[in-house]
Amino acid sequence: MDWRERCGKKLVSAREAMQVVRNGDSVQFNWLVATPVTLSQALLDRKEELRDVKVGVIGPLFNWDQPGVDKAFTLQTPYLGTSTRPPMAEGRVDFIPVAYYRHRELPPGITCDVYMTPISPPDKNGYCSFGTGIFMSKSMIAAARAVIGEVHENFIRTGGENYIHVSEITHFVEPTLPPATLPPTPRNEEEIAATEIICTLIANELIHDGDTIQIGLGSVSSPLGMYLGNRNDLGIHTEVIPGGIARLVKEGVITGKYKTVNPGKAVASAFIGILPDELDIVDGNPNFELYDFTYTDDLRLLVNQKNYVAVNNALAVDLGGQACSESIGPYMYTGTGGQTIFTITAAYCNPGRSVIVTPSTALVKGRRLSRIVPMLEPGSVVTALRAFVDYVVTEYGIAELRGKTLKQRAMALVEIAHPDFREELRTEAKRIYHI
Repeated sequence: MDWRERCGKKLVSAREAMQVVRNGDSVQFNWLVATPVTLSQALLDRKEELRDVKVGVIGPLFNWDQPGVDKAFTLQTPYLGTSTRPPMAEGRVDFIPVAYYRHRELPPGITCDVYMTPISPPDKNGYCSFGTGIFMSKSMIAAARAVIGEVHENFIRTGGENYIHVSEITHFVEPTLPPATLPPTPRNEEEIAATEIICTLIANELIHDGDTIQIGLGSVSSPLGMYLGNRNDLGIHTEVIPGGIARLVKEGVITGKYKTVNPGKAVASAFIGILPDELDIVDGNPNFELYDFTYTDDLRLLVNQKNYVAVNNALAVDLGGQACSESIGPYMYTGTGGQTIFTITAAYCNPGRSVIVTPSTALVKGRRLSRIVPMLEPGSVVTALRAFVDYVVTEYGIAELRGKTLKQRAMALVEIAHPDFREELRTEAKRIYHI
């Protein structure tokens, strides 16, 4: 039987499917690489007909910043992406700070009347897969009045919660636009070199055989999987599995042998940045399990992990060890995601390790700025609390902060700052901490 027959009368055009959306509804879309582009465009096309519709997006790979949108829709998000930063800067996006998750519960402030997501065709038993990205689909679907699935025939299948039955879907739609793809992050040779050094330091000094790892989404931390080939019996429990991890599972480097939660399984809510040959490794492989974001990031679950290492990015770190990873001053750049939860968990687990990574500098409009700063810029969001930051790593080394006084922390961080800024930072450290 062709999958279209299994869908029956539920298979409709995108325009027909959009009729389930009413004035005043909260419409949520799947995230990032799981953005349903055809459904996004179809809802946008109703902008002259609808009013007071809240549109929930996270790092969408669809541009909602178009003329006439504000009359019909209010964009809401707990995490910005490239296309939502400009309207956020102009006050045209409602940002909801979210930093904790409970399995199968929508975070406070996030509601869902209609959920839209890409899915695979139903199999012979009527089950569809969310492919490479569940994210928060299971929680959204449980709350929604209507669910619309954009069908992609090439979607992979995994274990865990990566399924939905046809009976739970209101309408199926065949895509008429190309699927969402994550554009490459532009990086110069200096940034690439810094990333290579940082990942090598972490792999050789801070990750041990048998550890379970969380890898934050970001240009410095995401490549870490490429540097772990000399380790043994690693585990993975993370929000998003980046490139390189699937090969380590195939090669027996990642076995999950010593995991205390989901032992033997590589666990995440999605895959981002993995290559086609890695998709072949993942598809149907029982060693991979995708779960709802509210499961992978549930503190009550995470504290049961042993030997847990969390590796996350920062935009800036102050001399006390506070890390800002989501704003530039008071202006939001991304969002908290799970970083706060993961840093707390890894610092709490004995002998866990909470690791913050950042290049020592950033070039902003041609001007070089230090990412190690005396104090965070006023209004900056503290994503990782200093009491839960064990290590900070730049291309100039590792600063061990756990158990250190503020004076000791400050001097350790000065030593891994860019040489051009160390003298200035020492002066500020003496002024602030009376060293």
